[in-house]
Amino acid sequence: MKVNPFFKEIQGVFGFGCMRLPMKGEEVDKEQFCSMIDEFVEAGFNYFDTAHGYIDGKSELAIGECLSSRYDRSKFLLANKLTAPYFDSQEDIRTFFEKQLKWCQVEYFDFYLMHAQGKGCYPKFQECKAYETAFELKKEGKIRHVGLSFHDKPEVLDQILTDHPDVEFVQIQFNYADYDDPSVDSWKVYEVCAKHKKPVIVMEPVKGGNLVKLPKEADDIMRELNSGSNASIAIRYAAGFDQMMMVLSGMSDLDQLKDNVAAMKNFEPLNEEEQDAVVKVREMLKELQVVPCTSCHYCVEENHCPKGIKIPDMFEALNNLKVFENERMYGFYNKFLVNEKHAKASECIKCGKCEEVCPQHIEIRKQLEEVAKTFEE
Repeated sequence: MKVNPFFKEIQGVFGFGCMRLPMKGEEVDKEQFCSMIDEFVEAGFNYFDTAHGYIDGKSELAIGECLSSRYDRSKFLLANKLTAPYFDSQEDIRTFFEKQLKWCQVEYFDFYLMHAQGKGCYPKFQECKAYETAFELKKEGKIRHVGLSFHDKPEVLDQILTDHPDVEFVQIQFNYADYDDPSVDSWKVYEVCAKHKKPVIVMEPVKGGNLVKLPKEADDIMRELNSGSNASIAIRYAAGFDQMMMVLSGMSDLDQLKDNVAAMKNFEPLNEEEQDAVVKVREMLKELQVVPCTSCHYCVEENHCPKGIKIPDMFEALNNLKVFENERMYGFYNKFLVNEKHAKASECIKCGKCEEVCPQHIEIRKQLEEVAKTFEE
């Protein structure tokens, strides 16, 4: 396995994103997660990415139990993040950081990110001197590299990197569907990273799974390539740009991991035929009316939805019905998405809290009206 072109301690250009882990009901399937970690490390990769908000804190705990307690610290690299809801002052940052070390059962983080940066939360990070605190922790040996993850417009990222030129890397959403989508601006955000000479880590290379379950016409185009799974093609696409230091994949079972590892162990960028196919599929997807939700669940965490509406699940049901003509979604909506704890889409009170934290800048209130019209009338 070749070392990373930007950070030599990283093996390869593929990382294990731990936001969507294998689950048994409400708990992480530790046995399967251990098997996935073993396979990943055996293949020569060593980068793991987590955050406290992932699976309501269970991702960090699973990292501690399944990775840190089972492997020598020199055998893996661990990235974690500072997220806005978990601090209100500069003093809070250190307290929270020390808890993260404990949860993950490590003494330092190799990579530490200012999480989900954008115009909404960046002022708080500035006021609490979050960046300065992270670099202090780096001087103390508790962080090896400081970076940020980003969800906003390119001009916002340009300002952040101008304010903090010492930031070492940037994590962005990047996939072939979002490449020129004005709601995400993947390519323009990437260009800002290149302008500031910052290595890029890719998140959501398969757009929350949307680029795996393609409509039949699009899927046929990919199948004609005989180049592997839809997921592997999407991941290789994202990794093929000059400034990319790594692509993260959130893998939720062993089969997904095996498929991703096979595509990235001896990574080759897409060839001309594959690039042409990707462009065709991108244009085809633009013509379909789908909600660009990646199921990050920010909209429903931290009481962002007072009514407890299962927003990402409802959008997934709507997408599956419209794109894949999956009529089972009618039953799924009424049986699993609406109950005593979770309100109907039509019960949205239009508070807008969900839209304030949505990385995709989706007009959630408007789309919930479409959900209600589709499934409730």
